[in-house]
Amino acid sequence: MTRITRILVPTDFSATADAALDYAFVLAEQFGASIQLLHVLDDPFVFEGMSAEAYIAEAPALRTAMLEDARERLRHRAAPRDGVDNVETEVLFGHGARTIAEYAAERGVDLIVMGTHGRTGFAHLMVGSVAERLVRT
Repeated sequence: MTRITRILVPTDFSATADAALDYAFVLAEQFGASIQLLHVLDDPFVFEGMSAEAYIAEAPALRTAMLEDARERLRHRAAPRDGVDNVETEVLFGHGARTIAEYAAERGVDLIVMGTHGRTGFAHLMVGSVAERLVRT
């Protein structure tokens, strides 16, 4: 039998991500698991074009402000509830699905619970889904 002890919840602070977090709390209570709440920030100093990356001069104040804003938003969502008091938060700069997959592998995550926006058509083609890319990874 698989034992679930670590649940990763990547969030983009959307309503669907909040719903996934609510569900993760239910699962964590049932399994006695911890929750790791993760937000991945797109690096504002790297632009990925069609074939190559372009680097933009770094502005440390912007990076610090982005980190602090994300950490504060995570703090509000990470308050213990429903018998689950082991919630850790992390903010990383990176590339969506790849960073989430690396984080999960490095920390021995047993389950990933995340929401998706359900885009279709052209929006799905252009933007895609981090959840879909994560499953493929």
